[in-house]
Amino acid sequence: MPEIPELEAIRDFCNGHITGLTILSVEVRIPTVVRTAAQELRDTLPGDSFGVVLRHGKFLLFPLASERVLVINPMLTGRFQYLDHGARRHARTCIVVAFEGGRDLRYVDERVMGKVYLVAADQLAAIPNWATNGPDLLDPALDEERWLAGMKRYRGQIKAILTNAEFVQGIGNAYSDEILWEAGINPYTPKTALTEDDLRRLHRAAREVMAWATPLVRERMVKGDVLDYEERRDFMRVHRLGGQPCPRCGTTISEITANQRITSFCRTCQPGGPSVGFRRE
Repeated sequence: MPEIPELEAIRDFCNGHITGLTILSVEVRIPTVVRTAAQELRDTLPGDSFGVVLRHGKFLLFPLASERVLVINPMLTGRFQYLDHGARRHARTCIVVAFEGGRDLRYVDERVMGKVYLVAADQLAAIPNWATNGPDLLDPALDEERWLAGMKRYRGQIKAILTNAEFVQGIGNAYSDEILWEAGINPYTPKTALTEDDLRRLHRAAREVMAWATPLVRERMVKGDVLDYEERRDFMRVHRLGGQPCPRCGTTISEITANQRITSFCRTCQPGGPSVGFRRE
């Protein structure tokens, strides 16, 4: 699932390559992902151009000169490519936006779970859950005090809270493991068992992990003027590294699979949590 580092890298790339380019054509090859009429994209986007691309939580926003916004939530398997028009297309290429200069921006989605909207710039609140979701993790206004205030609404295990978009947007399964390891907090710890100092440390760890991971992601997905994104997270320190030594203390990393979600953590650096044994998918 693309999370903040991946989406930030895509956003940065797009701002260096597609901002201001005229759209020549739009092909909707798999209309399932489009929540607006696919014909509207085909008919009204050609001749328009993108402004500065933005990110909000797990949404990428492509503002248009026509005062509309193309909004894409890639969900679990959505990927973006920027390639020559003649480059081979992935079988699950859903949308192809062709630009002057012979390049395409492509949206590829292996499980066809993503959601694409075309809305007026002042109608973003019409997107489902837009108005009810919490702040973006990197919003400057989300300081430690606001983080603590938001936490008061939630109970349950801390990892589930971190990945709840109603609390904070942009954190998914992978980076929540990294954040909790950085903070030294067991993912299964009830929020009520954490101190204020723990929660403040968690806020700092969340920002630090995103700042650390984003340039590493960018190195892996951008090759010159080509964006051909395949998810490679070989820099992760704990996520999906069950059975390997913790890079901090050397203890074998534990990995628990529940509800089709893998949680990886170090029982020494992150004490507490369940007493079940190591299990790997």
